[in-house]
Amino acid sequence: MAAGNEWINGYLEAILDAGARLRGQRHGQGGAAPPLPRLPAEAGDQGAAAYSPTRYFVEEVVSRFDDRDLHKTWTKVVAMRNSQERSNRLENLCWRIWHVARKKKQVEWDYSRQLSLRRLEQEQGSREAAEELSEGETTKDHRADAALSVARIASEARIVSDDEDDDGTDDRNLYIVLISIHGLVRGENMELGRDSDTGGQVKYVVELARALAATAGVHRVDLLTRQISCPDVDWTYGEPVEMITRHADDSDGGSGGAYIVRLPCGPRDKYLPKESLWPHIPEFVDRALAHVTNVARALGDQLHLEATGAGAGCPSPPVWPYVVHGHYADAAEVAAHLASALNVPMVMTGHSLGRNKLEQLLMLGRMPRAEIQGTYRIARRVEAEETGLDAAEVVVTSTKQEIEEQWGLYDGFDLMVERKLRVRRRRGVSCLGRYMPRMVVIPPGMDFSYVDTQDLAAEGGDAADLQMIMSSPKKPLPPIWSEVLRFFANPHKPMILALSRPDPKKNVTTLLKAYGESRHLRELANLTLILGNRDDIEEMSGGAATVLTAVLKLIDRYDLYGCVAYPKHHKQTDVPHIYRLAAKTKGVFINPALVEPFGLTLIEAAAYGLPVVATKNGGPVDIIKALHNGLLVDPHDAAAVTEALLSLLADKARWAECRRNGLRNIHRFSWPHHCRLYLSHVAANCDHPAPHQLLRVPASPRAAAAAAERGGTDYDSLSESLRGLSISIDASHDLKAAGSGGDSAAAAIMDALRRRRRSSTADDRPPTARAAIGHAPGRRQGLLVLAVDCYDGNGAPDAVGMKKAVDLALSAAAAAGGRLGCVLSTGMTISEAADALGACGADPVSFDALICSSGAELCYPWRGEVAADEEYAGHVAFRWPGDHVRAAVPRLGKAEGALEADLAVDEAACSVHCHAYAATGASKVKKVDSIRQSLRMRGFRCNLVYTRACTRLNVIPLSASRPRALRYLSIQWGIDLAKVAVLVGDKGDTDRERLLPGLHRTLVLPELVSHGSEELRRDEDGFLAEDVVAMDSPNIVTLADYQAAADILKAI
Repeated sequence: MAAGNEWINGYLEAILDAGARLRGQRHGQGGAAPPLPRLPAEAGDQGAAAYSPTRYFVEEVVSRFDDRDLHKTWTKVVAMRNSQERSNRLENLCWRIWHVARKKKQVEWDYSRQLSLRRLEQEQGSREAAEELSEGETTKDHRADAALSVARIASEARIVSDDEDDDGTDDRNLYIVLISIHGLVRGENMELGRDSDTGGQVKYVVELARALAATAGVHRVDLLTRQISCPDVDWTYGEPVEMITRHADDSDGGSGGAYIVRLPCGPRDKYLPKESLWPHIPEFVDRALAHVTNVARALGDQLHLEATGAGAGCPSPPVWPYVVHGHYADAAEVAAHLASALNVPMVMTGHSLGRNKLEQLLMLGRMPRAEIQGTYRIARRVEAEETGLDAAEVVVTSTKQEIEEQWGLYDGFDLMVERKLRVRRRRGVSCLGRYMPRMVVIPPGMDFSYVDTQDLAAEGGDAADLQMIMSSPKKPLPPIWSEVLRFFANPHKPMILALSRPDPKKNVTTLLKAYGESRHLRELANLTLILGNRDDIEEMSGGAATVLTAVLKLIDRYDLYGCVAYPKHHKQTDVPHIYRLAAKTKGVFINPALVEPFGLTLIEAAAYGLPVVATKNGGPVDIIKALHNGLLVDPHDAAAVTEALLSLLADKARWAECRRNGLRNIHRFSWPHHCRLYLSHVAANCDHPAPHQLLRVPASPRAAAAAAERGGTDYDSLSESLRGLSISIDASHDLKAAGSGGDSAAAAIMDALRRRRRSSTADDRPPTARAAIGHAPGRRQGLLVLAVDCYDGNGAPDAVGMKKAVDLALSAAAAAGGRLGCVLSTGMTISEAADALGACGADPVSFDALICSSGAELCYPWRGEVAADEEYAGHVAFRWPGDHVRAAVPRLGKAEGALEADLAVDEAACSVHCHAYAATGASKVKKVDSIRQSLRMRGFRCNLVYTRACTRLNVIPLSASRPRALRYLSIQWGIDLAKVAVLVGDKGDTDRERLLPGLHRTLVLPELVSHGSEELRRDEDGFLAEDVVAMDSPNIVTLADYQAAADILKAI
C-alpha cells in the first residue's frame, strides 16, 4: 500500500510539474494563467488531440490504482496541509482524481448491470428457440420451408485440390464481388499503418482478390471500395478502376482477372474516417448496384459470345455474382443490401467487432457510454454487424475463439441454436422460420512470392553469416537493413522483432519493460520496434502519440540506447527484408498484443523462418497450434514474456526446431489453400438461386439495338415486350403440366410467355390500362416516387395533405411529357392505397407502380388489375418466417403492463408477406429496435415498420422495404437511380430516414405531414439520425410551400 501511494504521489508531482511548465510558457507569452487541465471524464471527445502529459499521468493513476489508495493519499495530503499553494493544489488534484476513479467504478457497475440484463434476455430467447426446435426433430416436414427457399446443400465443405478436374470446377466462370469501403486501398505500395483505417484489412482484401482471381473456375473478382479524390492522399486513390491481375488468356482485352473498383461515396474531396462513412452507405449501395448490374450484363454477353460465337444482338443472361462478400461492419451492411437486391448469396468477415470493442472500452471505464458513441459510432457499427448477420449465409472467421467469445455477444447469433438448425436442415426438418448464419474458420492466407527460398534453405544464419553479407560488395544490402542496424552498438546479436501499429492495444510498453528489466535479455539480443511511419510525434493522433512517447521514455528510463531500434519510416516492400534480417540473426518475432483477433504477422514471420512468442488471447492460439513454432504468453505478465524470449534465444536447438516446424506447416496458411477452402464452404453452405429465380435486367443498349435491327422473330418481339412492360412470369402451373423434361419445360415456359403477351396486347383491356401502356412504364427516363406519409391522429389517411402531394407529383410528371413516371410508396395495403388515391381524385393507373405494405408488396395498376406482383413476391420471400413469427410479435412487442388488445393482429391488413398489427398507442408498444432485438435472439429475421401515426406495425420480410423496392424497380426498368426523385414529408413512418439518403434526389415537403411514427424508431441508447443520413447532402432539398411542378423538375 505504501509503495502504491508513493507511485501515486509521484504521478501527482509529475502532473503539477507539467502544469507549472505549461503556465510558465503561457506567462512568458503574456497570456493569463490557464485553469487546471480537464480530466478524461470532463474533457469530452479529445481522440485526435495532441499528446497531453497531464492526461497520460491521470489515466495511469485511474487505471492502475484503487480508489482506496487515492483516498489514502488525499487523507495524507490533507493531514500535512500547509499554507503553500503547491500543497493546496496537490490536495485538489487528489480529490479530483479520486472522483474520476469513483466515476470509473460507477461506469463499470452500470455496464455490468446492462450486460447481465441483456444476457438474461439472450438466454431466454435461446432457450425458447431451442425448446421449440427440439419439439419436432423426429418428424420430417419438407413442405414448410420448401416454398421459402431453395434447399440448402446438406454436406460439409470439402476442399477441392488442384489435381481434381472431375467436378467441372475449371469450366465455371464465377464472378465474385468483395467489398471493403474504408481506408486507402490500392494494389501496389499499400500505405499500411498510415492511419488506423489502413491496416491489415487492406492488405488482406487485396491479396484475397488476387488469389481468388488465380483460382480455377473464377473468371472475375471485383473489389469495391471508396473513391477518394483528395489532395491529402495520393492521386491513385481517385482512379475509378485499377487492375490487380489479369488472366493469361485475357490478353486480347477480356474482362477476366481482379480489379479494384472505386465508387464515389460522400464528399469526393475529403478522406473520411470509417466512423464518418455511415450516412453515405446508401449512396455506395446504389453505385455498387449499378456497377454490378452493368458488369453482370457485359460478362453475360462476353461469355455467350465466346461459347457460341453469336453476335452481340443475341440475348444472353447476365452473369450475376456467385457471392457478395463484405469486410468489416460498413461493407457488411453494403453487402447485405446488394445481395438482397440481386438475390445472390452473401458472405461477411467481421475483422474486428463492435460489441467486443464496446465491452473493452466500458470495462476500462475511462469514457462514458455517450462519449464512446460520439467518438466511435459503436451503436451504428453494431447494428450494421447485426444487419450482416441477418443476411449472411456464411460468416468467415479466423479462429474458433472469434466465434465463441466475440460473435456470441450478438443478438443474431447463438451457437446452440445454430447447431440445432443445422441438424434439422440435414434431416430435412422444418426450421420453423428461424435462421442462423453458418460460422466457418478459414485462416487468412499469405503471399509467399516474396519469400527467398535460398534464405530458407540456409536454416537461418549466425553472426558470421550476417557479417559476410554486410561486408560483401557484390550484393547490396536492402536500405531498411542499414536503417535498422544503425541503432545497434552490436548488430550481430539475435534480434527480437515486434511489428505493429503504435496502438495501446498492441502492448509494446510491456515488451519494453520486460526487455529493460532483464539484464540477461539485454546482453543476449537486440530489440527492433517497427511501429508504423511518423514524421513528428506531436502531429500524430492521441493514441499513437501516447504510445510512441511512452516508448521513448522507457528507452531512456532503462538506458537502452544502442540496444533498441525504432526507425521512423518503412515501406510495405521493406517488411519482407525486416523479417529476413531477424531470421539471419537467429532472432525471434513477438506479438504481445492484449487481444489479437488473428495475428497475420505471426504467419508472415513463420514464413521467413522466425520462431514466435505471442499473446494467448485470440487468434495466435490457433496459429501456434497449427504451426508448432513458438510459445504463448500472458501479455500482462512481463516476467512471462522475458522467460519465453530467453527460452527460444538461449536454446539454439529449440530455436531450430520451432523454425523447422513453422516452415513445414506454413502451407496451411497459403492463399491457394485459403481460396479452395473458401469456395468449398460457399458451395456447401450458400443457397444459390435457380436460373429462373435470378433477377432479370433490360438488355444492354447495344443488344437492344441489334435486336431491333433484326426484328420479326417471335423471340425478339417477346423480349421487347418484357423489357418494355416488365411482365411478371409465373409458369409453375405450366411446368407441372409439362412434366420434368428439360425440352418440354422450356416449351411450357415459352408458351406461357406468348399467352401472357397475347393477353397483355388484347383490345379487351380497360381504356385506362390501354392508355397506361401507351406511356410505356419501363421506358421512363426517370421516376418521381411519392413517399409522403399523410395520416391524421387516428391513423386514417389525411385526404387534404395527401391530395396536395398527389397533385404535385402528377403535375410534375405531366410537365415532363411522359419522360417521368410516378410511383406511390406507402405503408398502406394495396386496397387502402387505391382507396386513398380515389379519395384524392386520382386514378391508380396514373401511377407506374404502387409500393405498399412498407415495401412488402408491389403492384402495377396499368396491367388492369390492382393486385400484388408475384415475381416481386418471390423476390422478397428470402428468410420470411411466415406464420411462425406471427404469434411471437404481440408477445414481444407489447410494453410492460400493456394489455393483449394493445397490440393485436389486424387481419384485414395482413397479406402473404406482411403481418400487420393494430396498436392502440405509442406508449403501449415497444420500439422497433427493441422488438427486432428480441426476434433476432429467437432466430427470426424480419423488418419492422410502424406506420399510420403509430397505430399499425408492419412485420415484413428481410428483403422487403421501401428503399429496396425502389432499387428493384430501377433494375427491372433500367432507370438510373440518379434520375429518381423521392418526395417525403418532414415526418413519417419509422422507415422514413432510410428513404432520404442514396444516389437519388430527395425532396422534402415541409408542414404537409402532421402526425408521424418516428418516436417508435429507436431506444435512447441507439444511434442517432445523423449516423443514417447526412442532412447537408446536396441530394436532399427542402421545397418551399406550394412549389410549382416546373420547380420540382428543376430540382430533379
